[in-house]
Amino acid sequence: MPSSTTTGTPTSTDDASLSHGLKQRHLSMIALGGVIGAGLFVGSGAGIAAAGPSIVVAYALSGLLVMLVMRMLGEMSAAYPSSGSFSAHAERAIGPWAGFTAGWAFWVLLCTAVGLEGIGAAEIVSGWLPGTPEWAWVALFMVVFCGTNLAAVKNFGEFEFWFAALKVGAITLFLVLGVLAIAGVLPGTDSPGASHLTDFMPNGGEGLVIGLLASVFAYGGLETVTIAAAESENPVKGVASAVRTAMWRIALFYVGSMAVIVTLVPWDSKEVVEKGPYVAALDELGIPGAGQLMNVVVLVALLSAMNANVYGASRIAYSLVERGQGPKVLGRVSGGVPRIAVLASSVFGFLCVLLSYWRPDDVFAWLLNMIGAVILVVWIFIAVSQLRLRRRLEREAPDKLVVRMWLFPWLTWVALAGMAAVFVLMAREPDTRVQLYSTGGMTLALAAVGYAWQKARATKG
Repeated sequence: MPSSTTTGTPTSTDDASLSHGLKQRHLSMIALGGVIGAGLFVGSGAGIAAAGPSIVVAYALSGLLVMLVMRMLGEMSAAYPSSGSFSAHAERAIGPWAGFTAGWAFWVLLCTAVGLEGIGAAEIVSGWLPGTPEWAWVALFMVVFCGTNLAAVKNFGEFEFWFAALKVGAITLFLVLGVLAIAGVLPGTDSPGASHLTDFMPNGGEGLVIGLLASVFAYGGLETVTIAAAESENPVKGVASAVRTAMWRIALFYVGSMAVIVTLVPWDSKEVVEKGPYVAALDELGIPGAGQLMNVVVLVALLSAMNANVYGASRIAYSLVERGQGPKVLGRVSGGVPRIAVLASSVFGFLCVLLSYWRPDDVFAWLLNMIGAVILVVWIFIAVSQLRLRRRLEREAPDKLVVRMWLFPWLTWVALAGMAAVFVLMAREPDTRVQLYSTGGMTLALAAVGYAWQKARATKG
């Protein structure tokens, strides 16, 4: 198997064994639906309760940061398409230890997220079918999506295509109904005007900070499209298209829906947290069956995230092994699919589910804290990699700069400053401080192992 050299340059054929079964329509819908994650539906209620109407500002600020990260990642992924995505870019730009650290940290994050999403989906189904064990539903979902990902990659693409279509349709309908209600033209409803927006920052700056931290982590999952692009018919075109439309998608789906919700519903309504902000808004409009309708959408979002995370974890693991940074068995490909990597990622995810039942207060809690800030670590690797690779591309292969970071290098430095600010804010908050330290410990441990491995290979070479 090919592996990276000690100079930190991955091979150009690290995806040669994978199939290219994803069509452009798959990639377009994955990009569109990928921004509508479970975090938006499930986690935004706590942010609204803390920040009030200023949650719109929180989502706009974190959305700007995410747009910059996606632009940087898109620039590198269009130039060097790879299933390893940012991990391969970090290795090429910084060194093998960086690719090792970013890749395996993200793999742990994705696998743990698979388990969490499975638990969330099982809770919804168990609510519809009382008496059925949640663990059995999680096991069923795991089997389904493990089976989907073990088959040809086009099966993953088809599942995500229809999942994304349903999510996009649901949130678009929600936005249309909400805007009509705010304008006072929706039959049977009166416009609330700006009555719910008068106390814009009810909990002051501290509430805005809590809302900002909640919003940052709601954007997870956007990276999947750059991983999937490597298995598409035209990787460069797919990445370029996804990145160029990221701005309006984030603005519409995240910032737009937050603005609609806080305009329609009082920010301190108990239903915002208990039922979820989308259900609370639909109840405010008097739409029958709104709760169950949104539960179906949330279930689809959770299942979609499970499917995408099993896929993403398996491809990251495969890419790491192809670059000589993991157990060789995970790199075995059959039918264009790294099936051992798919199985390993699914098993790790289900193990996380079992830990949530067996050791919820110590081992599982520690695992959750350990992945708490991984996405920020990954973003830092993306920014530093882009700073270094852009200069190299301009010198050696300017024709590969199909996507360009705006106002380089200034906006890249602005993004890094934003990430540093989020780290400082996390250190200030007791609830997030432990996540910051736990993630930092895991990152340092992985970096030490990766650096030792890099030195050992250099000595042998």
